[in-house]
Amino acid sequence: MNSFRVLPRFGAALLLALCADTALSDERQAPFEDASRIVSIGGSVTETVFALGEQDRLVARDSTSTYPDIATKLPDVGYMRALSPEGVLSVNPTGILLLEGSGPREAIEVLKKASVPLITVPETYDHAGILEKIRIVGKALGQDDKAAELSAKVDRELTAAEQLTAGVAEKKRVLFILSLQGGKVLAAGTGTAANGIIELAGGINAVDGFSGYKPIADEAIIVARPDVVLMMDRGEDHRIADADLMAPPAIAQTPAGQGGKIIRIDGNYLLGFGPRTAGAIHDLALALYGDELKD
Repeated sequence: MNSFRVLPRFGAALLLALCADTALSDERQAPFEDASRIVSIGGSVTETVFALGEQDRLVARDSTSTYPDIATKLPDVGYMRALSPEGVLSVNPTGILLLEGSGPREAIEVLKKASVPLITVPETYDHAGILEKIRIVGKALGQDDKAAELSAKVDRELTAAEQLTAGVAEKKRVLFILSLQGGKVLAAGTGTAANGIIELAGGINAVDGFSGYKPIADEAIIVARPDVVLMMDRGEDHRIADADLMAPPAIAQTPAGQGGKIIRIDGNYLLGFGPRTAGAIHDLALALYGDELKD
Protein backbone atom coordinates (compact mmCIF):
# COMPACT_ATOMS: atom_id res chain seq x y z
CA MET A 1 0.00 0.00 0.00
CA ASN A 2 1.13 3.55 -0.75
CA SER A 3 0.61 5.40 2.54
CA PHE A 4 1.65 8.94 3.56
CA ARG A 5 1.96 9.76 7.26
CA VAL A 6 2.45 13.05 9.07
CA LEU A 7 2.72 13.61 12.85
CA PRO A 8 1.06 10.41 14.13
CA ARG A 9 -0.46 11.81 17.31
CA PHE A 10 -4.14 12.18 18.09
CA GLY A 11 -7.01 10.16 19.53
CA ALA A 12 -10.70 9.49 19.59
CA ALA A 13 -11.59 12.85 21.17
CA LEU A 14 -11.49 14.66 17.85
CA LEU A 15 -13.59 11.94 16.21
CA LEU A 16 -16.31 12.49 18.81
CA ALA A 17 -15.99 16.25 18.52
CA LEU A 18 -16.50 16.17 14.78
CA CYS A 19 -19.66 14.10 15.14
CA ALA A 20 -21.27 16.17 17.88
CA ASP A 21 -23.91 18.85 17.44
CA THR A 22 -22.76 22.45 17.18
CA ALA A 23 -23.27 24.39 20.40
CA LEU A 24 -23.73 28.06 21.07
CA SER A 25 -21.95 31.10 19.67
CA ASP A 26 -21.23 34.38 21.46
CA GLU A 27 -21.24 37.91 20.11
CA ARG A 28 -19.02 39.38 22.82
CA GLN A 29 -16.15 41.36 21.31
CA ALA A 30 -14.74 43.30 24.29
CA PRO A 31 -11.47 42.15 25.89
CA PHE A 32 -11.46 40.51 29.30
CA GLU A 33 -11.22 43.09 32.08
CA ASP A 34 -8.77 40.73 33.80
CA ALA A 35 -6.91 38.34 31.49
CA SER A 36 -4.49 37.03 34.12
CA ARG A 37 -6.10 33.59 34.61
CA ILE A 38 -7.60 32.17 31.43
CA VAL A 39 -9.10 28.77 30.71
CA SER A 40 -8.72 27.87 27.03
CA ILE A 41 -11.16 25.36 25.56
CA GLY A 42 -10.47 24.11 22.04
CA GLY A 43 -7.16 22.98 20.59
CA SER A 44 -6.88 25.75 18.00
CA VAL A 45 -7.74 28.40 20.60
CA THR A 46 -4.96 27.18 22.88
CA GLU A 47 -2.53 27.03 19.94
CA THR A 48 -3.42 30.62 19.11
CA VAL A 49 -2.78 31.80 22.68
CA PHE A 50 0.68 30.20 22.52
CA ALA A 51 1.34 31.61 19.04
CA LEU A 52 0.59 35.08 20.45
CA GLY A 53 3.13 34.48 23.21
CA GLU A 54 0.45 34.85 25.89
CA GLN A 55 0.61 31.33 27.33
CA ASP A 56 1.55 32.58 30.81
CA ARG A 57 -2.05 33.72 31.19
CA LEU A 58 -3.36 30.14 30.91
CA VAL A 59 -4.35 28.32 34.08
CA ALA A 60 -6.10 25.35 32.42
CA ARG A 61 -7.02 23.85 29.07
CA ASP A 62 -9.33 21.18 27.67
CA SER A 63 -8.28 17.67 26.64
CA THR A 64 -8.11 18.53 22.92
CA SER A 65 -5.44 21.16 23.62
CA THR A 66 -2.33 19.02 23.10
CA TYR A 67 -0.15 21.39 21.05
CA PRO A 68 2.41 22.62 21.82
CA ASP A 69 3.50 19.79 24.11
CA ILE A 70 3.98 22.17 27.02
CA ALA A 71 0.23 22.87 26.97
CA THR A 72 -0.39 19.37 28.31
CA LYS A 73 1.30 20.38 31.57
CA LEU A 74 -1.64 22.67 32.31
CA PRO A 75 -4.58 21.31 34.34
CA ASP A 76 -7.12 19.53 32.12
CA VAL A 77 -10.75 20.61 32.65
CA GLY A 78 -12.14 17.84 30.42
CA TYR A 79 -13.27 17.17 26.91
CA MET A 80 -14.61 20.23 25.09
CA ARG A 81 -17.86 18.47 24.11
CA ALA A 82 -18.52 17.15 27.61
CA LEU A 83 -17.57 20.01 29.88
CA SER A 84 -18.43 20.23 33.55
CA PRO A 85 -19.03 23.81 34.71
CA GLU A 86 -17.66 22.87 38.12
CA GLY A 87 -14.44 21.60 36.55
CA VAL A 88 -13.94 24.75 34.49
CA LEU A 89 -14.65 27.07 37.40
CA SER A 90 -12.56 25.07 39.89
CA VAL A 91 -9.32 26.72 38.70
CA ASN A 92 -10.67 30.18 39.58
CA PRO A 93 -10.37 31.72 36.10
CA THR A 94 -10.79 35.40 35.39
CA GLY A 95 -11.90 34.57 31.84
CA ILE A 96 -12.91 31.62 29.64
CA LEU A 97 -12.00 31.33 25.95
CA LEU A 98 -14.37 28.82 24.40
CA LEU A 99 -14.24 27.41 20.86
CA GLU A 100 -17.60 27.46 19.13
CA GLY A 101 -19.13 23.99 19.21
CA SER A 102 -18.11 23.24 22.79
CA GLY A 103 -20.75 21.73 25.02
CA PRO A 104 -22.99 20.34 26.20
CA ARG A 105 -25.42 23.20 25.78
CA GLU A 106 -26.54 23.04 29.40
CA ALA A 107 -22.97 23.37 30.65
CA ILE A 108 -22.33 26.39 28.44
CA GLU A 109 -25.50 28.05 29.71
CA VAL A 110 -24.30 27.58 33.30
CA LEU A 111 -20.88 29.02 32.44
CA LYS A 112 -22.48 32.02 30.74
CA LYS A 113 -24.50 32.73 33.87
CA ALA A 114 -21.45 32.47 36.12
CA SER A 115 -19.58 35.56 37.27
CA VAL A 116 -16.58 34.69 35.06
CA PRO A 117 -16.57 36.43 31.63
CA LEU A 118 -16.79 34.00 28.71
CA ILE A 119 -15.86 34.71 25.09
CA THR A 120 -16.77 32.25 22.35
CA VAL A 121 -14.35 32.01 19.44
CA PRO A 122 -16.13 31.29 16.13
CA GLU A 123 -15.14 28.29 14.05
CA THR A 124 -15.28 28.31 10.25
CA TYR A 125 -13.21 26.05 8.05
CA ASP A 126 -11.58 28.52 5.69
CA HIS A 127 -8.74 31.00 5.32
CA ALA A 128 -10.73 33.96 6.62
CA GLY A 129 -11.98 32.00 9.62
CA ILE A 130 -8.44 31.30 10.83
CA LEU A 131 -7.57 35.01 10.70
CA GLU A 132 -10.78 35.91 12.53
CA LYS A 133 -9.97 33.35 15.22
CA ILE A 134 -6.59 35.01 15.77
CA ARG A 135 -8.19 38.46 15.89
CA ILE A 136 -10.79 37.48 18.47
CA VAL A 137 -8.36 35.64 20.73
CA GLY A 138 -5.94 38.56 20.56
CA LYS A 139 -8.67 41.07 21.32
CA ALA A 140 -9.96 39.00 24.23
CA LEU A 141 -6.48 39.08 25.77
CA GLY A 142 -5.99 42.78 25.07
CA GLN A 143 -3.30 42.04 22.50
CA ASP A 144 -4.66 43.56 19.29
CA ASP A 145 -1.22 44.50 17.96
CA LYS A 146 0.19 41.02 18.50
CA ALA A 147 -2.90 39.54 16.85
CA ALA A 148 -2.54 41.81 13.83
CA GLU A 149 1.10 40.80 13.44
CA LEU A 150 0.36 37.09 13.77
CA SER A 151 -2.64 37.37 11.45
CA ALA A 152 -0.53 39.02 8.74
CA LYS A 153 2.09 36.27 9.04
CA VAL A 154 -0.48 33.46 8.93
CA ASP A 155 -2.27 35.16 6.03
CA ARG A 156 0.95 35.14 3.99
CA GLU A 157 1.63 31.51 4.87
CA LEU A 158 -1.90 30.40 3.99
CA THR A 159 -1.82 32.25 0.66
CA ALA A 160 1.50 30.66 -0.26
CA ALA A 161 0.28 27.19 0.71
CA GLU A 162 -2.93 27.55 -1.29
CA GLN A 163 -1.00 28.72 -4.34
CA LEU A 164 1.01 25.50 -4.39
CA THR A 165 -1.75 23.72 -6.28
CA ALA A 166 -2.73 26.60 -8.55
CA GLY A 167 -1.10 24.94 -11.56
CA VAL A 168 -2.46 21.44 -11.00
CA ALA A 169 -4.28 20.35 -14.14
CA GLU A 170 -6.52 17.65 -12.65
CA LYS A 171 -7.66 17.84 -9.04
CA LYS A 172 -7.65 14.70 -6.93
CA ARG A 173 -10.91 13.38 -5.57
CA VAL A 174 -10.51 12.76 -1.84
CA LEU A 175 -12.64 10.58 0.43
CA PHE A 176 -12.17 11.53 4.09
CA ILE A 177 -13.01 8.59 6.34
CA LEU A 178 -13.64 9.50 9.95
CA SER A 179 -14.18 5.91 11.03
CA LEU A 180 -14.76 2.42 9.67
CA GLN A 181 -16.91 0.14 11.78
CA GLY A 182 -18.32 -3.15 10.61
CA GLY A 183 -17.34 -2.27 7.07
CA LYS A 184 -19.45 0.91 7.18
CA VAL A 185 -17.72 4.15 6.23
CA LEU A 186 -18.36 7.38 8.14
CA ALA A 187 -17.36 10.08 5.65
CA ALA A 188 -17.02 13.86 5.64
CA GLY A 189 -19.52 15.93 3.71
CA THR A 190 -19.73 19.69 3.27
CA GLY A 191 -19.44 22.13 6.17
CA THR A 192 -16.72 20.09 7.85
CA ALA A 193 -13.09 20.72 8.71
CA ALA A 194 -12.17 17.82 6.43
CA ASN A 195 -14.02 19.38 3.49
CA GLY A 196 -12.33 22.71 4.19
CA ILE A 197 -8.78 21.37 4.31
CA ILE A 198 -9.29 19.24 1.19
CA GLU A 199 -10.38 22.29 -0.79
CA LEU A 200 -7.57 24.48 0.56
CA ALA A 201 -5.04 21.83 -0.49
CA GLY A 202 -6.38 21.81 -4.04
CA GLY A 203 -8.46 18.66 -3.81
CA ILE A 204 -12.13 17.87 -4.32
CA ASN A 205 -14.28 16.22 -1.67
CA ALA A 206 -15.33 13.04 -3.44
CA VAL A 207 -18.71 12.95 -1.69
CA ASP A 208 -21.37 15.63 -1.63
CA GLY A 209 -25.09 15.91 -1.14
CA PHE A 210 -24.91 16.01 2.66
CA SER A 211 -23.27 18.05 5.39
CA GLY A 212 -21.38 16.90 8.44
CA TYR A 213 -19.97 13.43 9.05
CA LYS A 214 -22.40 10.65 8.11
CA PRO A 215 -22.45 6.99 7.10
CA ILE A 216 -22.17 6.60 3.35
CA ALA A 217 -23.65 3.77 1.31
CA ASP A 218 -21.44 1.45 -0.71
CA GLU A 219 -23.06 2.62 -3.93
CA ALA A 220 -22.23 6.24 -3.12
CA ILE A 221 -18.57 5.35 -2.51
CA ILE A 222 -18.36 3.61 -5.88
CA VAL A 223 -19.99 6.56 -7.64
CA ALA A 224 -17.69 9.02 -5.83
CA ARG A 225 -14.61 7.34 -7.35
CA PRO A 226 -12.06 8.80 -4.91
CA ASP A 227 -8.45 8.90 -6.03
CA VAL A 228 -7.24 9.03 -2.43
CA VAL A 229 -8.50 8.07 1.03
CA LEU A 230 -7.64 10.60 3.75
CA MET A 231 -7.73 9.76 7.46
CA MET A 232 -6.58 11.16 10.78
CA ASP A 233 -3.48 9.39 12.02
CA ARG A 234 -4.14 8.19 15.55
CA GLY A 235 -0.85 6.36 16.05
CA GLU A 236 0.03 2.71 15.68
CA ASP A 237 -2.06 1.59 18.65
CA HIS A 238 -5.32 2.97 17.25
CA ARG A 239 -4.89 3.04 13.50
CA ILE A 240 -6.82 0.95 11.01
CA ALA A 241 -4.42 -1.19 9.01
CA ASP A 242 -4.13 -0.29 5.33
CA ALA A 243 -5.34 -3.74 4.28
CA ASP A 244 -8.42 -3.49 6.51
CA LEU A 245 -9.18 0.02 5.27
CA MET A 246 -9.12 -1.09 1.65
CA ALA A 247 -10.92 -4.39 2.30
CA PRO A 248 -14.56 -3.24 1.92
CA PRO A 249 -15.59 -4.09 -1.68
CA ALA A 250 -16.93 -0.58 -2.32
CA ILE A 251 -13.57 1.01 -1.51
CA ALA A 252 -11.63 -1.70 -3.30
CA GLN A 253 -13.43 -0.84 -6.55
CA THR A 254 -12.39 2.82 -6.49
CA PRO A 255 -9.19 4.29 -7.95
CA ALA A 256 -8.00 4.84 -4.36
CA GLY A 257 -8.58 1.20 -3.50
CA GLN A 258 -7.02 -0.12 -6.67
CA GLY A 259 -3.94 2.05 -6.20
CA GLY A 260 -3.71 1.69 -2.41
CA LYS A 261 -3.68 5.48 -2.02
CA ILE A 262 -3.99 6.38 1.66
CA ILE A 263 -2.92 9.60 3.39
CA ARG A 264 -2.81 9.78 7.18
CA ILE A 265 -2.13 13.06 8.98
CA ASP A 266 -2.41 13.97 12.66
CA GLY A 267 -5.96 15.09 13.34
CA ASN A 268 -5.27 18.19 15.41
CA TYR A 269 -2.80 19.41 12.80
CA LEU A 270 -4.97 18.56 9.81
CA LEU A 271 -8.35 19.72 11.08
CA GLY A 272 -7.52 22.29 13.76
CA PHE A 273 -7.78 25.42 11.59
CA GLY A 274 -5.35 27.39 13.70
CA PRO A 275 -1.92 28.99 13.25
CA ARG A 276 -0.39 25.74 11.88
CA THR A 277 -2.94 25.19 9.12
CA ALA A 278 -0.72 26.54 6.34
CA GLY A 279 1.68 23.70 7.12
CA ALA A 280 -1.16 21.19 7.00
CA ILE A 281 -2.27 22.54 3.60
CA HIS A 282 1.29 22.23 2.32
CA ASP A 283 1.70 18.67 3.60
CA LEU A 284 -1.64 17.50 2.25
CA ALA A 285 -0.98 19.13 -1.12
CA LEU A 286 2.41 17.44 -1.27
CA ALA A 287 0.88 14.08 -0.39
CA LEU A 288 -1.80 14.53 -3.06
CA TYR A 289 0.28 15.84 -5.93
CA GLY A 290 3.96 15.27 -5.15
CA ASP A 291 6.15 16.16 -8.12
CA GLU A 292 3.32 18.09 -9.80
CA LEU A 293 3.87 20.90 -7.32
CA LYS A 294 6.31 23.69 -7.92
CA ASP A 295 7.55 25.21 -4.65
